[in-house]
Amino acid sequence: MRHPLASCLLVATLCLSSTLVSAAETVLIVLSGEGRDAGKTRPGYEFDELSQAWLIFKANGLAVEVASPQGGAVEADRYDANEPFNAALLADTDAMRQLADTRRTDALDANDYAAIYVVGGKGAMFDLPRDTALQQLIARAWEAGALIAAVCHGPAALVDVRLADGALLVAGRRMTGFSNEEEAIFGKKWASDFPWQLEDAAAARGAIWDEAPLMMPKLVVDGRLITGQNPYSTTAVAEAIVRGLGRAPVARTLWRDEATMALVEQLRDGDVGSAHAALAQSPTHYHADLIGILGYYLAQAAGDDAVALRAALQTMQLALPHMDEPRLKLAAADAHLRLSERAEARALVLQVLEATPGMEQAEALLQRIDG
Repeated sequence: MRHPLASCLLVATLCLSSTLVSAAETVLIVLSGEGRDAGKTRPGYEFDELSQAWLIFKANGLAVEVASPQGGAVEADRYDANEPFNAALLADTDAMRQLADTRRTDALDANDYAAIYVVGGKGAMFDLPRDTALQQLIARAWEAGALIAAVCHGPAALVDVRLADGALLVAGRRMTGFSNEEEAIFGKKWASDFPWQLEDAAAARGAIWDEAPLMMPKLVVDGRLITGQNPYSTTAVAEAIVRGLGRAPVARTLWRDEATMALVEQLRDGDVGSAHAALAQSPTHYHADLIGILGYYLAQAAGDDAVALRAALQTMQLALPHMDEPRLKLAAADAHLRLSERAEARALVLQVLEATPGMEQAEALLQRIDG
């Protein structure tokens, strides 16, 4: 028969072991609680950035907990519930239970988590930077050896984190996040209300900022600090967390938006023919609309940079055969004109006018071309 003291030691050992396993395998996901009306009256968090990361964490055997500054239910900005990763999360009863009753950041113990992952969305620019409990939680987790990760606007939670010695967490470390260029294009509704621009705030605090072209995926890993530039960087961030915890991410099929951005990167690397062939062969495997919209905004951001404008035009040209959208043709025509390719520009405008006679935007562009 086991001695009573041995039994007590065994119980204590098992309890300690359970705690250590939990800490070693648990990722805390932090969400903004700012959102209202699916982002219409107040921005919240990005559901895609939650769902994709959650599914990767769970597929790799990690436990997940969810927190927000005020706790309770949190609201995401508008998203597509039919995307497979979102549909999968919506069907996960544990996920829905946690989202309906998130934990308060001021009620958490940093030692319970091997990693903290901060989801973006414009709401993250409002409540996360002013959450001192979150800053203290991140600092304690960092000093305990945890991974600290954030994507898109999520790094707003990191810029004012001070460690025990008073040093800023981000000072002298490489990082990324939603860039000034991206904010200028996509942040017009709320950016004027932000406390600061994320890129500017990070740089002012001594971070070494690193970014990719507009909305292209970008992962930056500096030791235990892991950041991603925009929503299309989510899976890279999640898998970097998995690797940082000593696991090899399980093989998986890319989701459509991932495959789409990989196709755009292939195009930007000069493999134009293969990119067109891949999209033509498997159009349902990609988001042609995403490619077209990306090209449209890349052209807006290009300004007088001919190289950037050419890349934007090539992106639009990749989508054009798969999108019945006259405004995309006109944007491509405008890019041709800015590159002094009047014949190509005119041909596209005439195609639009043939399909939509009298379209004012097309008529005005034709006058510019012929003027």
